[in-house]
This record gives sequence, C-alpha cells and structure tokens, in this order.
Amino acid sequence: MKRKPISVRNSVLLLLFVCPFPLYAQVIQMTAHNSSVNYERLAKIDRLINDYIKNDWIKGVATIVVKDNVVIQYKGYGYGNAEAKIPMQKDELFRIASQTKALTATGIMILYERGKLYLDEPVADFIPEFKNPTVLSKFDSTDTSYITVPAKRHITIRDLLTHTSGIDYATIGSEKMKAIYAKAGLEPGFNMEKKGQTLLEAIKTLAKLPLIHQPGEEWTYGLNYDVLGCVIEVISGESLEEFLTRNIFQPIGMNDTYFNVPKSKATRLAAVYTEDSLHHIVPLDKEKSGIDADYPLAHKTYFSGGADLTSTALDYAKFLQMLLNGGTYNGHEILSPRSVQMMTSNQLDFKFGVNGFGLSFEVVSQLGGNRGPRNKGSFAWGGYWGTTFWADPKAHLICLIMTQQTPNSHADLTQKFEDMVYSSLK
Repeated sequence: MKRKPISVRNSVLLLLFVCPFPLYAQVIQMTAHNSSVNYERLAKIDRLINDYIKNDWIKGVATIVVKDNVVIQYKGYGYGNAEAKIPMQKDELFRIASQTKALTATGIMILYERGKLYLDEPVADFIPEFKNPTVLSKFDSTDTSYITVPAKRHITIRDLLTHTSGIDYATIGSEKMKAIYAKAGLEPGFNMEKKGQTLLEAIKTLAKLPLIHQPGEEWTYGLNYDVLGCVIEVISGESLEEFLTRNIFQPIGMNDTYFNVPKSKATRLAAVYTEDSLHHIVPLDKEKSGIDADYPLAHKTYFSGGADLTSTALDYAKFLQMLLNGGTYNGHEILSPRSVQMMTSNQLDFKFGVNGFGLSFEVVSQLGGNRGPRNKGSFAWGGYWGTTFWADPKAHLICLIMTQQTPNSHADLTQKFEDMVYSSLK
C-alpha cells in the first residue's frame, strides 16, 4: 500500500520533538514583552543596586537578564568612572578576565569538531615542551628550590579544559607555585605583555616547571587556558585574537568584544576599583597592585586565553544564548549541539564542591546544588575584576552582573540579584 506523505507541518513538529535544541537561530530580542515575567517584581532590582551605590559599597554596576531570548532587564547603575562623574552605561566595556576562558574553550571545541585534536590527546602533541612532565614533591621556601617526581601520565587537552592538569596560577595560586612561577617570570595573562615574551615562549617556560599534583587527580585553578590559547595559535596558524574574532565574535555579532579595545571605544572602558585596609573603595593603584588597568588599550600581541578579553553584558549574553540555542546564533552554527552538551555537563570523576565542572563552566549537578534557585544543569563562572554570569537551560534564562572591583566586601549583591531575578519569574 502506498504510504501517505508526511505534511511539511507534521515533519517540522516531528523534528522539533526529537531534537534537543531549536533548528533555527534564536537571536536575542531587545524590545519584546515576556508574559512569563512579573516586571513589577523585577523592577525592585533597581532599588537594591542603587542602595549599594548610595552606601558607597560599589561604584558602578551593569546588569542584563534574558528570558526566552527576550531581554527583560538591561541597565547601568552608578558610575563607570566615579572620579570623573561619568555614569555607568548599560553597554559599558568591562574587563571580563576569567570569563575569557569559556570563549577559549569554544575555540578548542571548534578545532575538535574539525578533527584537529581530540580531548584526551596529550598537549605535548602540539607543544613538545610538555613531554615528560614532573610533579612537585618537596619545596624549600627559603630559596624556592624544589624536588620533583615524574608525572604518572601526560597532560591532556581535557585536563586543561577541566583545570585538572596540575598547572597552578601565578599571583593567585598556591604559595609554593606562586614563588616558582614568579622566579620564572610568569604572571597572570593580562599582565604578561610587559614581559616582552610571546605567548608560545611563555607557555614553553611554563611547560618546564613542575605541576602541583598528578594530572587528572585534583581540580586546581590555573593557567590552563593560557596553554589552550597557545594550542589554538599553534594549530590554526593564527593569533588567538584572529581566531576567536573570525570564528566566534563576528558570526555571533559580538561587536564589543576585544583583546585590544580600539581607541574609538576607549571612553566606554569602566574604571577599576579596589578596597583599602578599612574597606573603603579606592581606584586601583598601578604601583601598589603591579597591574596596569589600561591593559585593554595596550595594543598587545600576547593574548591570554584565560584572562584577557574586554566585553559588554549584551555581547556575553549573545555568546551564552548561542550555547542555550545548542551552538547556533544569528544564522551561524558555531558548535554542534553535542559539543555544547559536553561543555555544559560534568566532566570530573570527583566532586567539585556540591556541583560538577564541565569544559570551562561550573555546572549545577542537582536542584539547589549551588544552594540557590538555579536549576539543575545551569552553568556559570565569573571574572577576577568582579563580573559574574550564569545560564539556566531549564528556565531559558541568562543573567550577568558586571562590576570592576576586587576585592568586594559587599559581593553578596550578586546573590541578592540572582534571588530577585528568579522571584520575578511566573
């Protein structure tokens, strides 16, 4: 018997039923109304943040909330530069520091999908200096000398993506490794340009230093993504800036995301603040901190895959929406749905606190796993200068709260912001 042809409408419905992600590019809508939001409750965020600014607990904040691909809140509060009395704009440029890592991870997954690498491949296949790694056994703090033992295995790409390689962080890591890295002239990526090294030279130096633990056995936040950025450069033959711009920023429409902020946009760069011994907010002092806050304007050639980007709340929301869309945005497929699932799923064989850790993201492994309202499967991270994001696939929700202050004695603002966002959802 001749089969009855399936109608176009029924075909589409069938595909939507079996596909875990939409078949079309869902672009963030700026002006639409979302009936699943209580806007009156959402507006109470204004008073919360303005009270923190009035009390001089923070100088300036920018926020964005996207629900069901619709922007439901997008504002700037206080000052982008308090000394000059320049108001904080919602499209202010922020140093996003470790939020850079998720974009570098996406670059790695693009190369993975092109067959240029596999996740359990030794990084030594691309940077030979990583052959025969060693692990710190004994350390003498009086002269920073040390004894090592051979690592049990190679460092893999997956180890780097999950911070389980044993590589530590310069300046903010363990006391032992901070001393070893300082002696070798290594610093956080956004501070390396002044050393005059290329990225590859710096990573080769790092490769010869000991690991803090055996690869794959523990989670240690470290310079892993600077190594991954170098891997991207080695494989692609392009700078990390060129690769990410061509493969991610331009297709998505992230028109305000840069390693080098152009002069024409320099006035949009937020000022950086810190706290003195009495917890008063003061501008970051270059001499005391050893960090030049103007590094986004330095026209550098050393690109840190772990800490170097400048962006806006909206640009980063577009990136997160691409992930919630299953890898597609603005008509461009950046990644496949399966690669996105891998990035936003737990990749560890051991607990990461009460949650899991994917490929650059902390992932809520159970309802209330972060002791807050985020749903299971939500993924998140933040940046050194005071930026935080999360995306909640179940709630179809993206949130960013952006400051430029570290440390911050009143960082509880972020949790209160989160609680108020969820309380506004119907």
